[in-house]
Amino acid sequence: MFSKSCEYGIRALTIIAKAHEQDKKIGIKEICRISNSPESFTAKILQNLVRQNILASQKGPSGGFYFKRKLEDISLIEIINIIDGDAIFNKCGLGLSHCDAKNPCPLHYQYEKVRDELIEMCQNSNLKDLAGDLKPSIYDR
Repeated sequence: MFSKSCEYGIRALTIIAKAHEQDKKIGIKEICRISNSPESFTAKILQNLVRQNILASQKGPSGGFYFKRKLEDISLIEIINIIDGDAIFNKCGLGLSHCDAKNPCPLHYQYEKVRDELIEMCQNSNLKDLAGDLKPSIYDR
């Protein structure tokens, strides 16, 4: 459902959030090792999140990524919008360019319900919740 960029970004953010809960910064190599994600791709995603003031980063031996804001103030919908934009919340379920209530596709009304539930879930989920529910072995293969 989410793009690979969004999946890697959310994975990385939950790992950074776990470190944040222990007042630690975490480096890109460790994030990618834990999340099983490609380093250069994940680094680009995280740098975008730094530019958007979700994260901060510090170079050096005690450096790494950390949060500038409280985890409970960062919603999943905000993260998705930064990484992927809002298309997932607005586009047609069949990918048609001219689908709306006046000209619905065959799945329009069913998909609208699913999309509304997805929006609600993403608005009501924040990084504190996601990190709190994260099991230590969740990213193990």
